[in-house]
Amino acid sequence: MERIRECARALKRVHDTFEKRGNPAEGYGVAEIGAQKLLDAFEEFDSNWKIRRRKLTEELKTLHEITKAAADSYEQLDHELAEALRREDKQGSGTGGRK
Repeated sequence: MERIRECARALKRVHDTFEKRGNPAEGYGVAEIGAQKLLDAFEEFDSNWKIRRRKLTEELKTLHEITKAAADSYEQLDHELAEALRREDKQGSGTGGRK
């Protein structure tokens, strides 16, 4: 369960990073980048990246929700099974251990 929870947390971190990151050259001009051609390449990349990043961010969010729900379900099931075993053990001990 803990590995699934860690996976969910990692997916959330990646999602948050994707959501916040934009064009790595944003805010820079030719003086900082060094060449207009390179700046144009970054802008073209940014345009394509925004579309793909949005889709990827949505998919990461969905994966995070699925893995978190799986961990929650496993934990709930584990708790319910443990409770059932305790009840069964308690009932069995009242009859001298025989069923």
